[in-house]
Amino acid sequence: MHESFEIDRLDLRLLAALQADARLTNQQLGERIGLSASQCSRRRAALEAAGLIRGYRAGLDAAALGLHVQAFIQVTLKAHSGDNARRFRDLLACVDAIQEAYAPTGDTDYVLKAIVPDLAGLSRLVNEELLAHESVARLRSSIVLDRLKDRSRLPLPPG
Repeated sequence: MHESFEIDRLDLRLLAALQADARLTNQQLGERIGLSASQCSRRRAALEAAGLIRGYRAGLDAAALGLHVQAFIQVTLKAHSGDNARRFRDLLACVDAIQEAYAPTGDTDYVLKAIVPDLAGLSRLVNEELLAHESVARLRSSIVLDRLKDRSRLPLPPG
């Protein structure tokens, strides 16, 4: 729906402010970007309706919640068919440990980002859920030793 929606510099400033702090009230947004609270409310609602704002989330601390191991997993499917790909995507939808999944170019069919409590949890994910699935031929996993950058903000043009 957002293809036909035109954003202006005030929308960009509003989006940038919300990326920095999604808890801002319309009053606080207005103070930051120079609009009234009601104007911010209307613009925010229009951006949400157009699909440019997909939702609001709380950033949680994985380690504090007992999730200490993050891994990237490269998956190769047994067969390259629409049905096999659908079965694999259905599996992904049911596995909460898989945080993100991508279909890249190259030799790998999918790249997954997973987070689990420990190495035993990673072993269960790999052996009992992924490799045990009928659609998966093989996989390679890489454990994250250190996160160098963690940013979910989009690089918006200046508003």
